[in-house]
Amino acid sequence: MHPEPPENFLNVARSVLGNRWLDRLDEPARRQAAAISQRGDASEIVARVLAGRGVEVEQAASFLEPTLNALMPDPSTMTDMDEVAARLAQAVTRREQVAFFGDYDVDGASSCALMLRYFRHFGLQPQAHIPDRIFEGYGPNIPAIDHLIAEGATLLVMLDCGTSSMEPVAHARARGCDVLVLDHHMASGQLPDANALLNPNRQDDVSGLGYLCAAGVTFMALVATNRTLREAGHAQYEGLQNLLDLVALASICDVVPLKGLNRAFVRRGIRVMHRGLNPGIRALSLAARINGPLAPSHLGFALGPRINAGGRIGDAGLGTRLLATAEEDEAMRIAAQLDELNAERQAVEAAAVEEATNVALDEIGARDISESLKGGPDVLVLASESWHPGVVGLVAARLRERFQRPAFAIAIKPDGSASGSGRSMSGVDIGKAVLSAVEKGIVEKGGGHPMAAGVSLDQSQIGAFRAHVNEELADQVHQARSNACIRVDAAITARAASVDFVHSLSAAGPFGTGNPSPVFALPSHRITYARIVGKGGHVQCTIASGDGASLKAIAFRSAHSELGQTLLAASRDRPLHLCGILNLDVWQGVERVQMRLLDAADPERCTF
Repeated sequence: MHPEPPENFLNVARSVLGNRWLDRLDEPARRQAAAISQRGDASEIVARVLAGRGVEVEQAASFLEPTLNALMPDPSTMTDMDEVAARLAQAVTRREQVAFFGDYDVDGASSCALMLRYFRHFGLQPQAHIPDRIFEGYGPNIPAIDHLIAEGATLLVMLDCGTSSMEPVAHARARGCDVLVLDHHMASGQLPDANALLNPNRQDDVSGLGYLCAAGVTFMALVATNRTLREAGHAQYEGLQNLLDLVALASICDVVPLKGLNRAFVRRGIRVMHRGLNPGIRALSLAARINGPLAPSHLGFALGPRINAGGRIGDAGLGTRLLATAEEDEAMRIAAQLDELNAERQAVEAAAVEEATNVALDEIGARDISESLKGGPDVLVLASESWHPGVVGLVAARLRERFQRPAFAIAIKPDGSASGSGRSMSGVDIGKAVLSAVEKGIVEKGGGHPMAAGVSLDQSQIGAFRAHVNEELADQVHQARSNACIRVDAAITARAASVDFVHSLSAAGPFGTGNPSPVFALPSHRITYARIVGKGGHVQCTIASGDGASLKAIAFRSAHSELGQTLLAASRDRPLHLCGILNLDVWQGVERVQMRLLDAADPERCTF
């Protein structure tokens, strides 16, 4: 027997953005939701959310209350963990000079801050180095390693990097410095000759923890180090769980799957944040003007971009120093600096996106975004001498959103060398296409994963690279477009979208990759007010139901899209089906519900 085809939700076969709306729950999942609701304390809606994410009836209670006690495995199940813990404990007891080398993103900064806080607890003053994105590039490099060793380092710990750093690791070892690698990136069969390499994604690791970010791996290593110190009769770090705010921050910003141990890390880490134990996180929350208690969305959309701004266009080490400091004054100073850099980054990004959009329209031969969706190349590959290398990934992401196809943005340097980033759509593997380009000698180097990739090449190779990715990915793009859909958890009304309702949903959180935020449809509601707000071209509107209830909503960066244009042109007299994600907005201590709109459909024109 063939499975029943998924049902169109509200009969939406084609929305204004070209999506099909599907019921996230098929018939077996609906029965599962009913059983979860009947056998536990979950409401019918929460039960639907759980069933829609594959949670079995007997798993529901533990899913709603994930605990470290239940989910934390023995750290020694990870390959090389015992060696890592023994060497870190030795560095503590012998009071060695230790150096940390981290990546320039939030995960790298958080991992370094975890280590710095741990070692400073024992009175040590370790070094930390975050490479400059433009001048040093990603990962460990020999000049930086030589500097750290010259400063007295006898142990070098590579965090969120190092798995593919054969030459730098060998160089450090040759100079008599021990090397530990704590990473989570995909590993090939060949590994560098480190004293120990802790990475749940190495081929000989069977721990099943490959979904952890680097900060999660680092925390596990500190748990094991604490145990080693305790068993040897030495003092340990009491209250290690108070560092989980850093793990939660990194997990959300590195977009790792929020399943298993990660859910417990993030749930506990958010609670630690609410206690305000980290001066850097407190200061950055103030700089970001966050009202109310921190939520996962704040980490991904407010704190993370500010920490990353240092690595993109400023001092890459600012994020680590912010998260590791115990001084209020230093935290406030660095947070203000990161906030300013983020504003500068936004301006640099906006200018690059505007230029890229105009170039893309010319390349496609379209007058506007809506016309561009009818044709043009399957993959956009755009380059400019005026783009800052630190924002090309963000530019590519905006191009993908606007033109609904994979996109690469490439920054060309004065010497003709170039570096770029690509962002993809579900079902299109750009990482594999980039690796193929490297193997064929079309570009100098590159790599990534299905949804994001990086590439280094010469200006003269851009044309060949453009042709290659379009040839490689054309069929995948066409298939992805034909399968474009939004999965809806349930239909509600504006009146039902209350503060209490949104609070009840949080039991199934935290939401993110692997545990997507619930999507709700509002059938036949009307737009009573709409306008463009913010520099990003957001569309803010008021949605009204037939019983007089209303709901505030916003469609981010949609002013130039079919969704934004539909909202702005909507008539009070013509209803729309709308769908989106419900969030709580806090203003002057009062919680209000706001919907982040994802799509809309005309009830009379959404079927075919």
